[in-house]
Amino acid sequence: MQYQLYLDESGDHGLTTLNHDFPVFLLCGVLLSEIEYIRLRDALNNIKNRFWGQKEVIFHSRDIRKCDKEFSILFDLEIKKDFYQRLNMVVSDVDYTVISSAIQKDKYIRNFGLLSNDVYELALSFIIERSIFFLDRIKEREKELKIIIEKRGSKEDKKLDEHFQRLLARGTAFVSAERLKKYNITITFKSKRENINGLQLADLIAYPLARHVIEPKRANPSFDLIQPKIYSKNGKQYGLKIYP
Repeated sequence: MQYQLYLDESGDHGLTTLNHDFPVFLLCGVLLSEIEYIRLRDALNNIKNRFWGQKEVIFHSRDIRKCDKEFSILFDLEIKKDFYQRLNMVVSDVDYTVISSAIQKDKYIRNFGLLSNDVYELALSFIIERSIFFLDRIKEREKELKIIIEKRGSKEDKKLDEHFQRLLARGTAFVSAERLKKYNITITFKSKRENINGLQLADLIAYPLARHVIEPKRANPSFDLIQPKIYSKNGKQYGLKIYP
């Protein structure tokens, strides 16, 4: 069985600038089986067809929140209510696991400085580790992991691919290279324009996760919807790592 890990980010991963209103970089991973991905794809496409008459609309968290571009239809409160009810149902009903890593940039800079390791690479390593822990518990003889990441730029993607190749060669602090290779892991970079629903779900989930990290005590209904999907074991949550 192939499992697919879709990755998208919220916030800026750079350490040279700091937005005090959003001082977090969060990398969100959505892990699901290839069978469950078909359910997700079809469910999101059904919503797109219902509201826009075609499936080429790309769900982007910011545009939805701002009712921007195609989502200007959400200024109609009845349409907005119907849209969110259907979208929330998909987010709740599809069987996937959230594994994400957040860096509180202000604290991270104070602790490690501006020249510390790339925070995107740090977050990716954590998510891959936890994905392996999760897959180890699934009792199937043949399992593969395909990682799909949204493109950022040729330079950034090349650097990230080199980091991934080092992980495969050396392993991580908690997962050996042999254990990683057992899953025949591949990594692919895809553009948002390619309309991949797995990346769009990761995009939709990343923002409420980041807002929870920034203001954990503030009401956050979207996070409440996602929380049961965060990777946990024996009642303890392991799928949201926050680096100070």
